[in-house]
Amino acid sequence: MTGNHQTLALLLFSVFVAVTLAITTWVSRNRHGSAEEFYAGGRLFSPMENGFAISGDYMSAASFLGVTGLISLYGYDGLLYVVGFLVAWLVVLFLVAELVRNCGRFTLADVVAARMSERPVRIAAGTSSVTVSVLYLVAQMVGAGSLVALLLGGTSEAARNWTVIGVGALMVIYVSLGGMRATTWIQIVKAVLLLSGAMALTVLVLVRFHGDFNELLRSAADRSGHGEAFLAPGLKYGGSWTARFDFISLGLALVLGTGGLPHILSRFYTVPTARAARRSVVWSVGLIGGFYLMTIVLGFGAAALVGPEAVRGSNAAGNTAVPLLALDLGGGVNSTGGTVLFAIVAAIAFATILAVVAGITLASSASVAHDLYASLRRRHAKPRSEVAVARAAAVGIGVAAIALGLLARDLNVAFLVGLAFAVAASANLPVLLYSLFWRSFTTRGAVWAVYGGLVPALALVLLSPVVSGSPESLFPSVDFQYFPLQNPGLVSIPLGFLAGWLGTVTSAEPPDEAKHAETEVRALTGAGAV
Repeated sequence: MTGNHQTLALLLFSVFVAVTLAITTWVSRNRHGSAEEFYAGGRLFSPMENGFAISGDYMSAASFLGVTGLISLYGYDGLLYVVGFLVAWLVVLFLVAELVRNCGRFTLADVVAARMSERPVRIAAGTSSVTVSVLYLVAQMVGAGSLVALLLGGTSEAARNWTVIGVGALMVIYVSLGGMRATTWIQIVKAVLLLSGAMALTVLVLVRFHGDFNELLRSAADRSGHGEAFLAPGLKYGGSWTARFDFISLGLALVLGTGGLPHILSRFYTVPTARAARRSVVWSVGLIGGFYLMTIVLGFGAAALVGPEAVRGSNAAGNTAVPLLALDLGGGVNSTGGTVLFAIVAAIAFATILAVVAGITLASSASVAHDLYASLRRRHAKPRSEVAVARAAAVGIGVAAIALGLLARDLNVAFLVGLAFAVAASANLPVLLYSLFWRSFTTRGAVWAVYGGLVPALALVLLSPVVSGSPESLFPSVDFQYFPLQNPGLVSIPLGFLAGWLGTVTSAEPPDEAKHAETEVRALTGAGAV
């Protein structure tokens, strides 16, 4: 896009950034600086508000850019992400939301440490939460780079790099100044914009095919170059045994990972009661379910109208399928309608990225300050405010995410999020479920569960085709690939649960029955919850 068309799109970007910065500034003038205000927004949000914020936090660049791109390139196999992301909320609704709200205060470690020795548990859970958050942030950075590179000239590496740096700087500002309250309102605004934009594009795609979804699928299959195979399982995850196991591994990671994501768990502390937390999830499931149904139409629409070759030509991983679809629906390149629609969709996608990175950065900085700093600080050292430490941590996390985002700029964002989900399901979910439901669980079991899932997950990713050994790897010129699967979940998730069990049964310390009874009553009734 050139000239006035670039100017229009950049103007819409700028308007959203200005509005969100105004929200952040306004909130920063109306806060009293307490930890509860910074981490949980004063616990004043209604279930509907929190449901919109959760959906805004969850519907990331992976959903809007990555999933639709994968569907446009691989057809049926791309639908795995839609199914996995949505089914995951059943785990959250029935096993996590209400109990976490009753047992915790600000972070995942609060739930586990309630009945364990605090220091080792907080260090382990805090380390895991920060690791998951940084991996998730990298995906958002890659999405932002792909989007703005397309806007400013297609393959400009300089545009990608400066975009990643700019997004990192903005997320630090949002978190440092506004805390949870500003982040929540940014997520609500973003959720409304994203749902509205997806709905408009879905209607335009269906109108183009006269409301005939079968015709849409047939056109997508014909243009894909794969024929009927495009609409059948196996195009991406078929053939070899490694591809089939990768399919299972990714499905496990997506379904189980949501219940261990730190930025999702932290949202349950922003409402006043456990009942409100449960109702928030019901709201979010409805919103997220509707959105993912629309991504199916958008993915096949991009395949039918833009074509997989054009999508790959713009971005090899498919991250720009939706903006290209908007350009086509509006009238094509350099048409006024195409430019306006492209600019709106690009601005919405950029808003999506900014809102999600703010939520993830806040959750990870809370883990650093509330868990790691509080546990590792020397006994006689001068204490610092947790909120001040969290703001400083946001800067460090932002720098790390920027560096990794520049490194992984050519990978699909949905795939990158799948890795973050695998680590969350391997390290965070086992310790959370054991703490809530296993009476005999011990401190050693908790620490082993975290590290027993975290270390194998990271090690297997480093030894997988993602990092080396293939032209699509991060380091294609070297080969230290010893693990054949791209997603480690199939191996690392069972190892996390196994390590927690093994640590408990070999522990010398007896389980604290009194603390477990107290935690159980608090989890189920809310008595004594903050």
